[in-house]
Amino acid sequence: MSQIINIRSEIQENPVAGEVAALVSVVRPILYGLLYSLKADVVKELGSYEDVKLKMLPRLYKQGDGDCGICYEYAVHDAMQRQEPSVMERVEDALKKCKVPGQDLESLLFGIEKKGASQLIATAENVLTDDSRLLTGKRSHPPKLKGYLNRVAAAFRRPSTRLSLPTSINGLWKADLFLGSTDGDRWVGTTVKINSSQLEAANGLRVGIVPAQQGKTDRVRKDDRKNLIICPIPHDGAFMETFFCGWGIVQQFLTAEAQLPKEVALPLASHRQVARELATRREFPVVDVIEALAPIGQPGLLRTQENAKPMSAIGQGELILDGIVSPIPRKNN
Repeated sequence: MSQIINIRSEIQENPVAGEVAALVSVVRPILYGLLYSLKADVVKELGSYEDVKLKMLPRLYKQGDGDCGICYEYAVHDAMQRQEPSVMERVEDALKKCKVPGQDLESLLFGIEKKGASQLIATAENVLTDDSRLLTGKRSHPPKLKGYLNRVAAAFRRPSTRLSLPTSINGLWKADLFLGSTDGDRWVGTTVKINSSQLEAANGLRVGIVPAQQGKTDRVRKDDRKNLIICPIPHDGAFMETFFCGWGIVQQFLTAEAQLPKEVALPLASHRQVARELATRREFPVVDVIEALAPIGQPGLLRTQENAKPMSAIGQGELILDGIVSPIPRKNN
């Protein structure tokens, strides 16, 4: 029986202008994501999601270990979406080493709920075809990617499910991105780590993306021990830097129990101004705060897009991807 995935995208429409206004604009969808990532049975004790006050969010939200990593994944994904030349060049070299055909490179952000943290995921439904293949580096026939996505998501949560995956893609549940080309319709599982020492080898993973480190080689190379193509890549700024700063402001605000954090926590005046806008509204429901912040955000920076028609779960097994919040960067013309 198919289940429905609700997609809510925050699409960047214009360049970042005023810093405070831009930060407010990205904080709004972050608050939305945090609110609706709360477990339903916990929220039920308060009534409904619409009844949760901002001051209650620090007590209900359980921070996940991968929050910083999620932000870095988005930075890499954003650079791909905007076709940042320095990033595209590195990724193109990595995909050539994986023998991925095609010229129209694409990045698919694959995120899975982790310990109650906000889900941030870009859907692959409009990109993958029924013949999209996953290149594993094995001599076996490349498996079709689309039909396995939901089983891979289930494997993240339940180790017993991993046994049902083909050996060639066992470990694919560790992927953060799928990199490939739309014209070649071939993809590779990619792990993104903000700390290169945390890269792990796994069947189904072919590329490992890490920040380029000073004093170490930044060339794309193969790690024979981990059987990964290592792709050192610069951390791009622009929209994702704003998103990362917005995420940091929210985290500091929650740590301060929905009060204005100490200056040492948010030393920049612009960041403290955004936190102050939140702190003065702590007694109001989160949904009302999100609405109230809209007029002081940057007009036209983000456009909310709900899926026009419901999207069914991909593949077989229990539905894991049950809610999607995706900030989508603006593409340069």
